[in-house]
Amino acid sequence: MHTAVQIAETTTEHAAELPFPPIGFGLLAFGTLVAGLLFTFAFRNVNNRHAEVPATHDAGH
Repeated sequence: MHTAVQIAETTTEHAAELPFPPIGFGLLAFGTLVAGLLFTFAFRNVNNRHAEVPATHDAGH
């Protein structure tokens, strides 16, 4: 156990460099979620637009 503590004390910790600032991650996530919201919102009334089409079709004409 003592050896493990000595090794842990002598090793240096290297932090990973981020490709862009942390606020960029938040803005990217926010933009992705807004794009998903807009995509979903575009299909909000599809069921009513196709209400005149019968729900079942006869397969054996």
